[in-house]
Amino acid sequence: MRQSARTSPSSCAIASAVDRTRTVSLTFDHIHLISADPKAAAAWYEDILGGEIGADYTLRGAPQINVRLGGMTVIIRGRRPGEQPVSTRSMADFGVESERYSSHNEWGTDHFGYTYHGDLKAFCESIRAKGATFAVEPWEFSPGGLLCYVAAPDGVSIEIVQARS
Repeated sequence: MRQSARTSPSSCAIASAVDRTRTVSLTFDHIHLISADPKAAAAWYEDILGGEIGADYTLRGAPQINVRLGGMTVIIRGRRPGEQPVSTRSMADFGVESERYSSHNEWGTDHFGYTYHGDLKAFCESIRAKGATFAVEPWEFSPGGLLCYVAAPDGVSIEIVQARS
């Protein structure tokens, strides 16, 4: 089994499909993003969301930067020789009122999310003042449930949900 140099406080137990009496302990390690400009993207995660830039290196011909954010690692790498990444679609709202949802309307990863412990609207205003934009403005998706989608570099969307008291 591969040991990771990174650590994460979040973990979950997943029941084995083979033997329901046994569980496998998984710890979320990282999300890996491909960026047209990894240095600018890493700076955005640091400046806007308060991430901490760690390792900055080249791997398999591409720059790669690790950013610690919310107890996990966001790995941001550039294009490798021979790769031709395609552009992503912007996130859009679909549906109406109680059936409202947002999506990039593509297969694959749509977004990744964080829980914010505090006043989400105030947090959103503070990051907006730093230059953040929103794919979806903060809105109440259920009674007492507030969320937004921050538009990150390279077409990435980050959901932030306000923790319930």
